[in-house]
This record gives sequence, C-alpha cells and structure tokens, in this order.
Amino acid sequence: MEILCKLISATTAALCALLCPVAPLITTAMLFIVIDFVTGIAASRAVAHREGREWWIESRKAWRTIAKAGFTAVAIVMMWLIDSLLLDFMNLHLAKLFTGFVCGVELWSFLENASAISPSPLFTWLGKWVKHRVEEEVGNE
Repeated sequence: MEILCKLISATTAALCALLCPVAPLITTAMLFIVIDFVTGIAASRAVAHREGREWWIESRKAWRTIAKAGFTAVAIVMMWLIDSLLLDFMNLHLAKLFTGFVCGVELWSFLENASAISPSPLFTWLGKWVKHRVEEEVGNE
C-alpha cells in the first residue's frame, strides 16, 4: 500500500510540474469566466427587478458555467501540450491564442451584462462597439 501511495504522489507531482507553466493561462481564463458569471447573475436580477417579476438563480446555468470552466481548462492544457511537446519548433502559442479568445468572449459577455445592470451609456456603447468590431473582423476572413 505504501508503494501505491508513493506512486500516486510521484505521478501527481510530475503532472503538476509539467502543467505549472500553463497555470497563469488557466487562472486568467477562470477569472474572466467567474467575473462573467457574477455579472450575469447581477444582470439577470436587474432585468427581473425592472420587469417586476420574481428572480431566482437557476442551477442548470450554474452547472453550465462549471462545465464551461472545466472544458476551458482542459482545452488550454491540451493546446499547451501541443505547443510545448508536439509543435514546439513552430512557436504557434496556441494556448495563449485560445485563452485570449476565451477571455475576449467573456469580456463581450461582461459588457452585455454591464449594459443590462447599469443605465450608463458607456457600457451600451462599448457592447455595441465590440460587437461591431467582432462582426467586422469575422466578415473579413
């Protein structure tokens, strides 16, 4: 039994050491996802209050966010492994590109949530501007 515990401990330590360089990317993506989730809850509550209806947190949306965070973390790790172990000679930075994409999508969602929470025209304008820029960039490719 002691040998099994040592084997599991050594394997866990080796995996942690292997994935240590990707931790900042995962942390950044998780931060963006959590901020979007919290502002999404606040936006949902603000809209329900404005419309005069009852508000509650739906567990299926929370579980969907947890699944999204898990899949995002796994995808970042997989892309980092491709970058560092398979295509290290190409310097593609796939993990950073994917993390940037995830953070951009979450930022867009945050701006939508902020415009639903705050009557400030700044957030409404920013949300429309980001949407226009994304549509313009996607339309060009």
